[in-house]
Amino acid sequence: MSAAVPENAPEHCPGTNSEQAGKVDACAGCPNQQICATTPKGPDPDIGVIRDRLTGVRRKILVLSGKGGVGKSTFTGQLAFALAVDPELQVGVVDVDVCGPSIPRVMGVEGERVHQANTGWQPVYAADNLAVMSVGFLLRESADAVIWRGPKKNGLIKQFMKDVDWGDLDYLLVDTPPGTSDEHLSLVQYLREAGVDGALVVTTPQEVALADVRKELNFCRKVGVRVLGVAENMAGFVCPSCKGESDIFPASNGGARRMADEFGVPFLGSVPLDPLIGKSCDHGVSFVEEYPESPASRAFLDVVAALRAQLD
Repeated sequence: MSAAVPENAPEHCPGTNSEQAGKVDACAGCPNQQICATTPKGPDPDIGVIRDRLTGVRRKILVLSGKGGVGKSTFTGQLAFALAVDPELQVGVVDVDVCGPSIPRVMGVEGERVHQANTGWQPVYAADNLAVMSVGFLLRESADAVIWRGPKKNGLIKQFMKDVDWGDLDYLLVDTPPGTSDEHLSLVQYLREAGVDGALVVTTPQEVALADVRKELNFCRKVGVRVLGVAENMAGFVCPSCKGESDIFPASNGGARRMADEFGVPFLGSVPLDPLIGKSCDHGVSFVEEYPESPASRAFLDVVAALRAQLD
């Protein structure tokens, strides 16, 4: 991983950390050429600092999807709530979707502010055992646009890893933006020594989403991140009145289960679309606690159990 190769790199890409990055003939025409050529090379001294900062974090999980709008942040937030139901567990969520930070609202901590202490930035607590960090806490108004280029976004991600006083955690969930670009490469680089336990990849059943999610699975393979499993979201619609289910996004080519089989990674399960999930995210509450009788709640808890089984 010392010479991480982007998913969309040319065939003979020397790797983003190579001294030749952005300078060889193979780099001509690559959209990352200028970034690679101008980024400082060699060992990043902050990687060791990040390793030491995260020594007390037992499990580090990336929540990924190559496609936007599949419910990745919803999965991250509700997974955190589900884990934090156990008072013996300490859970953290870091939102590195810099341009679209939705975790503060999903977790019910919108409008909170980050405080600086002598041990570093203090995360915001959604519960006694549930810590949250997001760029949303640094904005004057929640509707403010974050108009940053890659280096500034990557700098903030590094700060979230290096300067936040996470303390001792059983789980740290990292909510990422869609795609396989700067933020994802930076995360893999920054956490190289601290260790990433794996990635939860979220998709919806239709082929237009699966086509992009396949890119994410290839990204994980190329940079050496273990795929803990694929979760299929919005796999049908649950009527709030009769609890009946119907397909909204038909899985025309076998859906996420078939894709997981193709890549040889675990399929964690399918969660149907329930309007109450959206309501829970808007109000920043735990869906599985508020609506335990919903088929979607039972399905979501099955996904959580399957994910924990992969970790344990």
